Amino acid sequence: MVSSHRKHKASAGDLPPIRMSVITVSDSRNQKTDENGAYLRREIEAQGHKLTGMKIVPDEPEAILEVLENEVRKETQVILFNGGTGISRRDRTFDAIECRLEKAIPGFGELFRYLSYRQIGSAAMLSRAAAGIYRKTLVFLMPGSPKAVRLAWEELISPEIRHMVWEINR
Repeated sequence: MVSSHRKHKASAGDLPPIRMSVITVSDSRNQKTDENGAYLRREIEAQGHKLTGMKIVPDEPEAILEVLENEVRKETQVILFNGGTGISRRDRTFDAIECRLEKAIPGFGELFRYLSYRQIGSAAMLSRAAAGIYRKTLVFLMPGSPKAVRLAWEELISPEIRHMVWEINR
């Protein structure tokens, strides 16, 4: 007997390309130094998804929320934020977005920290990586380190993204 999650994943395989945007939250990165944005762009396009937006915004709540609203208005299905999820004074992505999420997906942050712990040890607890749904849009908040972005994308987001989009739209 096939389990329901496998049936759902199989159904999700028929989805058209998923519309995604990449938002780098940083006070210091620019188009040339945005390694995370470049990596995510390559991965999104290589998997046949559609990149609907790519921006670098300062770690300011107003700028973060403005880009969130703009991407949702464009009917982006998945928004990938990277940066601003730590605990320093300037890390404000989580604080700006978490209260807007209509439905949290706690498993993403839990699994991210677990996998990160296996790589870097107890410092993984400093991450406020998170995910949730806002206006039928999946929103992922990842740390800004390239290794963390790769971990989140390769181990968690990419393997389930079609399934997740299918689930929130059925």
